[in-house]
Amino acid sequence: MSLNETPRGVRLNIGIFGRCNSGKTSLLNALTGQSVGVVSSVAGTTTDPVYKAMEISGLGPVLLVDTAGFDDQSELGMLRVIKTKEAASAVDIALLIFTGDDIVQEFSWLDKLKETNAKVIPVINKIDRYDDEGEHLAAALFAQGLKAIRVSAKNDKGIGRLIDEIIRLLPDDFDTITLTGDLCHAGDTVLLVMPQDIQAPKGRLILPQVQTMRELLDKGCILAGCRVSELALTLKKLTEPPKLIITDSQAFRRVYEQKPPESKLTSFSMLFARFKGDIDYFMESGRKLPEIKENAKILIAEACTHRPLEEDIGRVKLPRMLKNRLNQGVRIEVVGGRDFPADLSPYDMIIHCGGCMFNRRYVMNRVAAAKAANVPMTNYGVAIAALLDILSEVDLPKGNS
Repeated sequence: MSLNETPRGVRLNIGIFGRCNSGKTSLLNALTGQSVGVVSSVAGTTTDPVYKAMEISGLGPVLLVDTAGFDDQSELGMLRVIKTKEAASAVDIALLIFTGDDIVQEFSWLDKLKETNAKVIPVINKIDRYDDEGEHLAAALFAQGLKAIRVSAKNDKGIGRLIDEIIRLLPDDFDTITLTGDLCHAGDTVLLVMPQDIQAPKGRLILPQVQTMRELLDKGCILAGCRVSELALTLKKLTEPPKLIITDSQAFRRVYEQKPPESKLTSFSMLFARFKGDIDYFMESGRKLPEIKENAKILIAEACTHRPLEEDIGRVKLPRMLKNRLNQGVRIEVVGGRDFPADLSPYDMIIHCGGCMFNRRYVMNRVAAAKAANVPMTNYGVAIAALLDILSEVDLPKGNS
């Protein structure tokens, strides 16, 4: 997989925030070395966030996000600011441009960004034009305990120092959590059970399967793969039981009934539950699922946005399992993509997909919102295992190696 093909969900997300005409897009262009966004003196040129995937030396694959000005007063300004806030919830590192024109508003956004647990770097841009003013602003920020990086995006000055600061502030958990952890090691045989339903792109594997396979190959594991219908034959052909079996969660019951006692069992969705979210909270919440009250309201959240299909896991199969296992009175609401209710208090349970399309920061902010609302939140794979009464029989990685 080339760097340009690295999924967005595993890239370091860097967001650029500031007032209209503060030079956000110029900074994006300077960081990428390309004319990615349109630079204009007209306020509000950037509307929806602009995403640019690239590699930066010392950082590896990153996703740069250029946002609309948070002081946009145009007719669509409020909607643009909402999109900017939405983008903020996913960034690992935020570059906040200070102009000094409305420092109260800029400090207000500093607080908003910190609430997302992002690392914030204050930036003073356009030092080629406002050198003296930049000195005064830097001194004012320093008095507030902020050390700003001074740059000229136009003349490429200070960009190297800014990149060095980004590297210094890399999140502690970035690129340290692996999908399979200590469930398998070099030389172990891992069997992947990969039913290809109608949601899978024609002629391709789905993203969780591809990412898991790539990690296992990098580890030096020996891979075998099959569909559920060929599981018994595949196990018979192997000279010894596989160390680990990873299955699509929808096939949990059938795989569980056929797996050798020596083999560990988990699912792609459960691996991603740990990789992207809070697996302890997901497991704790999953154990509560079989005892959920009648007429409970459950929110199902999918990261993917696709036209609902026959036998869709989030919109058809999982709701059917919930009603059959719990009661027909359970009320179910499904949201997709970045649609996620601001008020979670009406829900008795949230069931989230593996989140392969999101980065860890974004999923963890959703978890934090659920915890703040005191709403249990779990994951597709954990929920399915709980509904099948096999949650205690599946395995989860504990280490990062």
